Amino acid sequence: IINTWSDLSPCHAHLRERAESVKRGVLMAGGLPFELPALSLGEVIVKPTSMLYRNLLAMEVEELLRSHPVDGVVLLAGCDKTTPGTVMGAISMGLPTIFCAAGPMLNDRYLKAGEPERKVGAGTHTRLFWDEHQAGKVSEAEWIELEAHMTRSPGTCNTMGTASTMTSIVEALGLALPGSTSIPAMDAAHTRMATTCGERIVQMVWDDLTPSSILTRGAFLNAVAVQMALGGSTNAAVHIIALARRAGVDLTIDHLDAIGREVPVLANLFPSGDRLMEDFHYAGGLPALMSRIRAHLFLDQRNVNGQTLEHNLEGVQVLDDAVIRPLNNPVSANGALAVLRGNLAPDGAVMKA
Repeated sequence: IINTWSDLSPCHAHLRERAESVKRGVLMAGGLPFELPALSLGEVIVKPTSMLYRNLLAMEVEELLRSHPVDGVVLLAGCDKTTPGTVMGAISMGLPTIFCAAGPMLNDRYLKAGEPERKVGAGTHTRLFWDEHQAGKVSEAEWIELEAHMTRSPGTCNTMGTASTMTSIVEALGLALPGSTSIPAMDAAHTRMATTCGERIVQMVWDDLTPSSILTRGAFLNAVAVQMALGGSTNAAVHIIALARRAGVDLTIDHLDAIGREVPVLANLFPSGDRLMEDFHYAGGLPALMSRIRAHLFLDQRNVNGQTLEHNLEGVQVLDDAVIRPLNNPVSANGALAVLRGNLAPDGAVMKA
C-alpha cells in the first residue's frame, strides 16, 4: 500500500485511516498487507509548486516497489500531482496496480439574505471570493466566515480542478474501480471502497492483471474523451501525455485537440458549471457520464475489476440531468480544450475554450 498521507495535506489527511481499511480487505482475501509511505504533494501547502516534485514521487514509487518484495500495489493518493506521480511509478514497475482515490471533500454553501444559495467548493472558489472581497462585494466579516468553512472536510478540492480531473482520468483508464473516484472522502462508502480495493488487489496478483494489460491506446483515448466531457483541468494535458509515455502509447496534444472538437462538455461542474463533486457522485459519477458518451468510447477496454467497459456500463443511468447534462443540452458544445500554436508557443499551448 503506497500511502501519500500527510498532516500538512488536507487532501490526504484521512489516508492513514483508509490504509487500515485497505489492509483489512487484503487480509480478508488471504493476502499480507504492507504500508509504505511516499512523498505527499499537498497542492495548497507545497511551495513554490508541487509540479517540481511530480517526477520525484514517480521515481520514489517505482523504487519502493522495485526494492521491496511485494507482488501488487494499492495506490492511496488524490491531490493534483500525487495521482499522476504514483501511477507513473506503478506503470514503470509493472506490478498489478489498483488506484484508491482520496475522494473529494464535502460541499459547502453560501447563504446571504435576499440572494439565491450558492454552492461553494475549495480552491477555485477561494480565489473567486477573495477577488470579490478585494472588489468590495464581500465584507471582511463575510470573508473570514467563508474562509472558516470553505474547506469542510478532508478530501481533494470538490471543484473540477486538477485533482478530480486526474482521479477521473485514472478511473477512465481502468486503473480504479468503476464509480470509485467521485465518492466523497468522508462518505461511509469511501471506507468500504478502500476495503474492496484491498480485496481486489489480491485477486489481481493471482490473475497477473498488470497495468500493461489495461493501459492500451483505446484506454487513453477513452480517458481523453472523459476529460473533455468533464470540462477538466488544462493540467491534464501535461499529465495524461506523461502517463501515456510511461505506458508506451503515442499520445500528443493534437490527439487531445481532435477529441475536444468531438466531445461536448456534459458535466455541470465548477468552473465550467455551478455544481460540485458531491453532486456529481449523487448523479451517478463517472460511469453515468461515460454512459452518455458511449459513442466516443472503446467499450472493449479492461478495468481492474476484471470486466470490460461495456460490461461495467450495463444498466448505468444518469440520476440527475442537471448535473450530467444530456447530449442535446451540453454545458458547452465547443469542447473543453483548445490547442493553439504560434510564435509564443511553437510547440503548442492548451487553453480552456
